[in-house]
Amino acid sequence: MATALFYASSTGNTEEVAQKIADRLQGIDTFNISDKSIENINNYEKLIIGTPTWGEGDLQDDWDEKWDEFCSLDLSTKTIALFGLGDQDSYGDEFCDALGIMYEQIEKAGANIVGFTSTDGYEHEYSKAQIDDKFVGLVIDEDNQDDLTDERIENWTNQIKNDIL
Repeated sequence: MATALFYASSTGNTEEVAQKIADRLQGIDTFNISDKSIENINNYEKLIIGTPTWGEGDLQDDWDEKWDEFCSLDLSTKTIALFGLGDQDSYGDEFCDALGIMYEQIEKAGANIVGFTSTDGYEHEYSKAQIDDKFVGLVIDEDNQDDLTDERIENWTNQIKNDIL
């Protein structure tokens, strides 16, 4: 089975990051969940899932609307890499919390999660997406560190390539 990337985006930043990831990995199917059924996830063995954090640590609206359906999926046989966007300056107390919420559900569902990244270079107070000194996936801050986005994407896609393709 092929690999697919599923994401949601309100401002366009997550969509841009999703496209950059897809361009680096080449040949993966890409879906904005706002206009595709979440059940399309069932058609893939390997997934990349992306979400921005919205408001004060919440899931983005499209993920929130489809959350119950997402939580009912059997992810136990899937390999999943996660990425999330957040604003560490304005929301340092809940930086990329939606990524952490996504991780908790996917871990509970028994998926093989790959692509943890270092917290080095970020300045935030707290994140549900952080376990010790690692984030549970790729973390991007387009608001404050957009100059690091391409390098972070390149490093992360190189890291996950063998597991996710």
